[in-house]
Amino acid sequence: MSKRDAPATHRNREPILEALARWLEGPARVLEIASGTGQHAVFFARHLPRVRWQPSEADPAGLASIAAWIDESALENVAPPLALDVRDEVWPVEPGLDAIFNANLIHIAPWEVTLALLAGAGRVLRDRGLLLLYGPFRVGGEHTAPSNAAFDADLRRRDPSWGVRDREAVEAAARERGLRKIADESLPANNRLLVFRLEGSEAG
Repeated sequence: MSKRDAPATHRNREPILEALARWLEGPARVLEIASGTGQHAVFFARHLPRVRWQPSEADPAGLASIAAWIDESALENVAPPLALDVRDEVWPVEPGLDAIFNANLIHIAPWEVTLALLAGAGRVLRDRGLLLLYGPFRVGGEHTAPSNAAFDADLRRRDPSWGVRDREAVEAAARERGLRKIADESLPANNRLLVFRLEGSEAG
């Protein structure tokens, strides 16, 4: 069966939606990076009817699941999923996006993926467009909860290049690509939503 179900989405979708709704108030074109099963895409599109939601995924099985969720939803404001790997130099999207959203990618990937995501955002966002990153982060080099420390240790056992990222390191890398952090919101289960704005011609 193509359609997958990720239990975590049932737990985190409401608080993420509440946060997104504050930043995506008007009509907007939003690209979701690494949409996974597609459940977030359909849920957010349903509750943010003025947003045109564009899911994407690098994994073929994920693309099939996203398409299945979208087909079942019959929503008109969520587009068919794009095959997109953030490490590609050219993303298959029209530049000038209002926002990019990603949940839970950068800690389950090498640091180079974070840098590629930030660089790509600098290329395809409109001026003053937003990048919204959801997930666990270390703050001041420390984990914000014992559960995050245990999660980080498990990730690094699975792959030494993975791990919960330092918020400050992400912020510094973003600044180098023309993205300035404008908000840091605490969400349930020791997760955060970091919001960056693309500013000026430094991006690229």
